[in-house]
Amino acid sequence: MPIPSHLTSNIKPLLLSLAAALPLLASQLAQAQAGAPITPAASTATVTKDTAVLKRLAEVGSYLRAQKSFAVKADALTDEVLESGQKLQFASTVDYVVSAPDKLRAKLRSDRRHRDFYLDGKTLTQVAPRAGYYASVAMPGTLAENVVQVAERYEIEMPLADLFLWGTPAGGLDDVTAALRVGPAQINGVACDHYALRQPGVDWQVWVERGARALPLKLVITTTDEPAQPQYAATLKWTLGTPPPAASSFTYTPVKGMNRIELKPVAAAK
Repeated sequence: MPIPSHLTSNIKPLLLSLAAALPLLASQLAQAQAGAPITPAASTATVTKDTAVLKRLAEVGSYLRAQKSFAVKADALTDEVLESGQKLQFASTVDYVVSAPDKLRAKLRSDRRHRDFYLDGKTLTQVAPRAGYYASVAMPGTLAENVVQVAERYEIEMPLADLFLWGTPAGGLDDVTAALRVGPAQINGVACDHYALRQPGVDWQVWVERGARALPLKLVITTTDEPAQPQYAATLKWTLGTPPPAASSFTYTPVKGMNRIELKPVAAAK
């Protein structure tokens, strides 16, 4: 869902809004001079839901689900809000290796948290290498089913989980209330289209590679139902068409000094 871009992105909509407002102001002035009631500006507001944008995002989902083996690396920035309302920003990287439909391994690294995830088609293991512990739970099913289940049962948010939900019934496109194409852009030298979408509680932006490779290259997600409106932004680099890794590479093998702990469902823990 850089300082220069945020300044220009604020200025452009402002200019467009002023341009759109001038005919309305002229109309209201004419109404006032004629003694007619003035039409409120809010009544002229419309919600843009471009069907071509939704079609392209559906193509992204279909393309992602068609990839049987891939790797993706994300460089991310995450806002966190203090009780005082002050926002802090933290950088992180995420590395995924995926073998559809049910295997992945992931490495999450930030200043505050190191986590590794292994899903071998039967078991999900979360590893905290710096803390020296790991936990495993039975998790059969597809990648989409498992990222939802682990979030609901254990409150573990897999990084970039939407990549596995896109193109499935849980993808969330039906919840979109506004969708528009912002315009052309480039991410790491790759031509793409910039889209902006809204749904309850969330504004999000996505930059999609042009052409047959319908890949999301950047995501910005803004939580709009919190006063501080924190953001998460990630730039993605994809590697497609690689041979599937060995099945054993998705199974965690504990090393010396690692301790196993029990991972309890949230309801049981409460």
